[in-house]
Amino acid sequence: MEEPDPFPLSAVQHWAYCPRQCGLIHLEQAFDDNLLTQRGQAVHAQVDKPGVEERKGLRVERALPVWSDELGLIGKADVVEFEPDGTPYPVEYKHGSRNKAADIAACDDVQLAAQALCLEAMTGRTVPEGALYYASSKRRRVVAITPELRALVRQTTLAVREMLLAGALPPPTADARRCKGCSLHERCQHEALSRLHDGLAASRLFDPDA
Repeated sequence: MEEPDPFPLSAVQHWAYCPRQCGLIHLEQAFDDNLLTQRGQAVHAQVDKPGVEERKGLRVERALPVWSDELGLIGKADVVEFEPDGTPYPVEYKHGSRNKAADIAACDDVQLAAQALCLEAMTGRTVPEGALYYASSKRRRVVAITPELRALVRQTTLAVREMLLAGALPPPTADARRCKGCSLHERCQHEALSRLHDGLAASRLFDPDA
């Protein structure tokens, strides 16, 4: 049996934010920009050029390719700071401030943890923590790579792979706040699908054969 092809590490963050968004991007290859995605692209333009520098005793690598054969992930870490003993410390850049809603921030945590697991596979060193750098506030938020977060990365990776193998787009997520910030809002059409579902459910209530 052939090993499945690896998929982009970004899919882990997309799934954690909204499985349907993940499906639209990684299954249907659809993507639209909005103000939020453009801001994110502007932030990443600062770190997307590969390079290495020494800073305060650390070796700092930008746009570092990362992968894990076990998880079947490939991607790129914005910044990885290597401590003198070789321990990697991933830093993921995000637009906005670090005062994000807890559930939205958790999506970023999963992405960072996935990078950490890839770096562990590549270097053989344990990555106990990393950080998210928020451009608007110019501050970091340290994230401990806990056993629970590691398990969530594995669960999410498995869910994404099952979706890709099945070729089925997940249903809409009933979360108005997330939908409002999603660049694929119009393409997703979750309101129309919800109305259709509600209409079908109502029709069954009055269908004697249902």
